[in-house]
Amino acid sequence: MGSEERPRNQEELPFINNVNTVVSPASPRARHSVGSNRSFTNAMHNALHFTTITKSPNYGFGRSFLSTQNNFESGHPSYSASPSIIRNQTLALGNLNSLPESDKKEGSPPKDPNVAGQSNLSLLLQRESKTPSPPELATKSSNSPPSIAAAIAQIGQTQNNKNNHNVDKIHSESDGNFETIENIQDESRPLLHHQFGIPSNYGIEGEIGDDVISIEDDPWAEKSWIGTWLPCVGDDYLPNYEGEERPQQKFQFNAETIFREVILNPISYIPAVILGLLLNLLDAISYGMITFPISNPIFREFGPDGISMFFVSCIVSQVIYSGGFSIFGGGNGSMMIEVVPFLHIMAEIIIREANDPSEIIPTTILSFALSSVLTGVVFLLMGAFKLGSLIEFFPRHILVGCIGGVGWFLIATAIEVSAHLDENLLRLFDDFHTFALWGSALGLALLLRIIHTKCQHALVVPFYFMIVPLFFYLTVYLFELKWDDLRSDGWVFPMPEGDAPWYRFYSYYDFKKTNWGALIQTVPAMFALTFFGILHVPINIPALGVSLNEDNVNTNRELVAHGLSNMLSGFVGSVQNYLVYTNSVLFIKSGGDSRVAGLMLAAATAIVLFIGPWVVGYIPVMIVGALIFHLGLELMKEALIDTWGIVNHLEYLTIVAIVIAMGVLGFIEGIFLGIVMACIFFVVSNSRKNAIRSTFSGSSIKSTVRRRYRQQKFLKQVGNQIYVIKLHGYMFFGTINGVENAIRQVLNHRQWKKNPIRFLIVDFFLVNGMDFSAAEAFIRIQRLLSLKNVYLVLCGATFNSEVGKALRCNGIWGDTSNEYLQIFENFNEALEWCENMLLKAYYGKSIAAPLKANQIAGALPQPKNLTPPKDIYQIHSPRQHLVQTVGNLTLKEEKQARSVNKLTAVLMEAFEEISQKDVEFFDRLGPYFREINVPSGAILWRQDSVPDCLYLVEKGILKATWRAMESDQSRPVESILPGTMAGELGFFTGRSRDATLVAENDCVLWQMTKSDYENLLQKEPTIANEFMRIALNFSAERLSTITYYAFHLI
Repeated sequence: MGSEERPRNQEELPFINNVNTVVSPASPRARHSVGSNRSFTNAMHNALHFTTITKSPNYGFGRSFLSTQNNFESGHPSYSASPSIIRNQTLALGNLNSLPESDKKEGSPPKDPNVAGQSNLSLLLQRESKTPSPPELATKSSNSPPSIAAAIAQIGQTQNNKNNHNVDKIHSESDGNFETIENIQDESRPLLHHQFGIPSNYGIEGEIGDDVISIEDDPWAEKSWIGTWLPCVGDDYLPNYEGEERPQQKFQFNAETIFREVILNPISYIPAVILGLLLNLLDAISYGMITFPISNPIFREFGPDGISMFFVSCIVSQVIYSGGFSIFGGGNGSMMIEVVPFLHIMAEIIIREANDPSEIIPTTILSFALSSVLTGVVFLLMGAFKLGSLIEFFPRHILVGCIGGVGWFLIATAIEVSAHLDENLLRLFDDFHTFALWGSALGLALLLRIIHTKCQHALVVPFYFMIVPLFFYLTVYLFELKWDDLRSDGWVFPMPEGDAPWYRFYSYYDFKKTNWGALIQTVPAMFALTFFGILHVPINIPALGVSLNEDNVNTNRELVAHGLSNMLSGFVGSVQNYLVYTNSVLFIKSGGDSRVAGLMLAAATAIVLFIGPWVVGYIPVMIVGALIFHLGLELMKEALIDTWGIVNHLEYLTIVAIVIAMGVLGFIEGIFLGIVMACIFFVVSNSRKNAIRSTFSGSSIKSTVRRRYRQQKFLKQVGNQIYVIKLHGYMFFGTINGVENAIRQVLNHRQWKKNPIRFLIVDFFLVNGMDFSAAEAFIRIQRLLSLKNVYLVLCGATFNSEVGKALRCNGIWGDTSNEYLQIFENFNEALEWCENMLLKAYYGKSIAAPLKANQIAGALPQPKNLTPPKDIYQIHSPRQHLVQTVGNLTLKEEKQARSVNKLTAVLMEAFEEISQKDVEFFDRLGPYFREINVPSGAILWRQDSVPDCLYLVEKGILKATWRAMESDQSRPVESILPGTMAGELGFFTGRSRDATLVAENDCVLWQMTKSDYENLLQKEPTIANEFMRIALNFSAERLSTITYYAFHLI
């Protein structure tokens, strides 16, 4: 037939001409159809070569309705074939089963080229210059369109008043109503038009009516911008997850309120403030005393200065957190004990690099302050750019190992402080006096741990270290011991020289004597200190929120608060600080749950600071040593004992290695070793995981296409030539080897002799990423498969996904020259294409001999990627031999000529193989069906509608779509080909339709309504019951397919 040249930006699709003849109720229901040998051969040839497809300028293809995506029209050029090509291919092959009988019958009436008696496939592959629109096709056989009111009434009756849609036009053909998709418009309108009142937090009844547009119009609503870090002083500002804050209630200035807020409430906070001050004192004695490496002679007298710097850092952090920058108004800020080892490392670097001893102290104290500023800047940037969740990706077992390393450091420091030893721990047992000094401190720490096992109350530790000094002072008083002798023997810390003030550490700053070269050498240690410091905040903050039942915690806001407190602490010459979990919980639960209480604690701490460091001269050394021992043992227990049986063996080995490395090599080296070991063990542990989620063959799972019974039987027997590998997780160099080995196992000689495959489908749907090595491995896999003429079919990855980008970068995706490499968007399309290729291989071999040279020359052109290699037709191939043998047994048509009417032929084609009934059964069943022509895009029924009919498909293709909720977009679930039935389950059971059925193209259907079936049941009950039994076979096949998908693909 003639055809005009189409524009290159359009997709040339086959057009079925003159198939819309409607059989009215009064007209005969059966027509005879005849064919010729030549028409059958031409039709078969055209079915195998399909149509010519030209891509649009934007390389867009129509989306498959079998896709798991929602948009049916969008697509991408990089897939091997557009879904519309696969649909036409499937439809063409679906018609092949009936061709021999329809085209080779003898003694039949002459063929009318304008009726459906012509070969379905021949009509399918005819191309016209212009395709009539569905309304034009419907107009030929329909009366004038009904009125809008009648149309709405018809829709409401058909759908049982469950769907309200605005329908512009309804096509009525042969008592069947179809809605055209393009004419359906969604409509939304407000359900409530009246005004109603809502309670207000301010005692005002607001009314909401049609004039209300947004809650933002409410003048009472106050809102703060997301990302604004200005402090909101007051307990009533509680930011939620969206960054909004509750408006501050107005303060009423009256005598009662002033008395309560100014006098009563602060008095009630005094017990909590005393407890918080006690905790700060204990921390100052333990942390502050070892801020400087006092075991070194240069810093031996710097214990009081460390305590002063500790208090300054506490006061600064307390003012920042309680001043409104933190959600925890009563949170306690304190120095980080974990940074002490890094401070000592910086001091050791400066001692080693400084040329003049006078440069050591100014350079060291400046490095401490700069490290605080650096830590604050990092905190501030992370919070401002909302990177709080980034820290969660750092391996926790490395952090635990570092904590264990800090515990080891604290134990060693406790020995040095108690025994006054300088890093030479070999002298611990030189004499009894040295042993008594550190042994008494260790004994007190062990006694505390024993008591703590019996009583685990949070106040045990503070009260323990309040009582022990009292016993010490009582012993001094009873035995009349002299303080100078105690200081000289090392039982009490020496008095600060010259009654030094608290601000003496500021006198150490001297930029003229600063060794800038040595200072630069400490930068790596500063970054290591900062890195270790920022790991704590994302852990402590959420844990503190859980303990205090605070649901409005914003980690990024807390990071900014920590940034400001550390920067300010560095600017005033002090050390790092953070929000302490334990102290904050004790303080708040003791009654300090207010910003006022936090500020009172800052003031009390300042008073202690101003008193001066002379109190250090009366602190027993064993108390400080016991505190440090206790902290070290607790951290070691947390790292080495509490993790046993919780983390896996490789992670535990990493923790132990970090602790040992930090104790032997140093802290920076220990962190680096932990990171390296974590990377190695990550690769090892993930390499052990199987990236293959499941494997199965095409005989156990089929595409969601309702094919003819004979084709289903054929595909079930040759489906073993389709091998499916479903991958999951992240594909990288450690896991791809397992995939490659599994594929080689399928291709090895023994397995190949048992079951040679033709198609290998690799599904990436559950793969969340792929590195370069994994993508490159598929080049080797494809090369290996091509040696055995096996197709590599990739699916489940979109063009712009991480997997798609990795495949494109390695040249796998987009290689159109390789016919053995096919790429599809989803698994169902890939499986459908493989099934079509198997059917095509059989039909191609069957008609290869009758095809003449002139027929081949005049065949329609075809897309390059849809043409199988020549070897797929070679009979000597074991795979093709199986295809040909099974095809001859299942697909070969009967040679006996039959003279039956058209409807009887359609019924026999659909049911004969299932029921084994003779012609008389189908002749008696035929009068209860009526032929209807359905235009493309017509809706036969909607989801949840009442079933009132079923359809037998003679020509065309139907698609079933489903959606979970009305607000969701429809998802395609199934396609229905000629020779199959639709709607039988709901028709016989009375259940609502489980999907929406739409005509994908112009279709010829045979309809049986409820009244027709009731008449059949009354007149022919045996025929009716047998028809129900054989019709439900289609539902059984559909259930089997869906079950396979549920167990294999989810």
